Amino acid sequence: MDDLHVIGGIQSAGDWLVRNQALLLSYAVNIVAAIAIVIVGFVVARMLSKTTNRLMQARGIDSTVADFLSALVRYGVIAFTLIAALGRVGVQTASVIAVLGAAGLAVGLALQGSLSNLAAGVLLVTFRPFRTGEYVDLGSHAGTVLNVQIFSTTLRMSDGKIVIVPNGKVIASDIVNYSREPVRRNEFIINASYDADIDEVVNTLSAIVAADERILKDREVVVRLHELGASSVNYIVRVWSKSGDLMPVYWDFLEQVKRQFDEKGIGLPYPQMDVHIVQESQPENA
Repeated sequence: MDDLHVIGGIQSAGDWLVRNQALLLSYAVNIVAAIAIVIVGFVVARMLSKTTNRLMQARGIDSTVADFLSALVRYGVIAFTLIAALGRVGVQTASVIAVLGAAGLAVGLALQGSLSNLAAGVLLVTFRPFRTGEYVDLGSHAGTVLNVQIFSTTLRMSDGKIVIVPNGKVIASDIVNYSREPVRRNEFIINASYDADIDEVVNTLSAIVAADERILKDREVVVRLHELGASSVNYIVRVWSKSGDLMPVYWDFLEQVKRQFDEKGIGLPYPQMDVHIVQESQPENA
């Protein structure tokens, strides 16, 4: 009896397959077509993203903007591809879009931080307070900008570490761009002893400035007595140089100040304490 039931079930399944052969074939074709749409869509999304990036950079558009917009193009094509694939297998895309809209509202409320990072990324690309390759200080981190993505900005710090900062934190903090201007100013406060002649100190500092070819002589150069301190006379030196020469000029200037002051006998004050020992006389009867 069991064998008869099995044979009957097989015959019923075979009859159902024969009756619905056209329907099954249609579903199979639609599923294969949907898979093909997804594969082609992902390939097209990658190709369009790379092409968009390449065309924008060829037209001189900043790489920060190019990377951001190419990423948007890629994700946009992928979204349309998935909707087209669902429509191919018979899913009502209008209903899917409505469901996605409702789900998007719920997800948006749960992911407010991510959406704020996305909005901040749009603002960074629109107003461009910094570009790829520039050195910036974002408050909590300072480094060279590698790229600006949809949700985050990537920095390479001076010690080689890679830091990924959420765009929301970037836009909410002060942004100091050290690379935007081609020239920058160094400022030095040089301390000299009260015994040193003022003219000699000023002339020595001016000679050091004049000897450094990296210092821009067409910009204002200031070498003046700045302050009469508690234990030293303080002189201020302000000079301009190209942004790339800023730190080498700073280090070399201080080295030359020490050498020249030592050579000319100009004292460099440093904190010190004078201790006076008073010896009390002992009573004779002691």
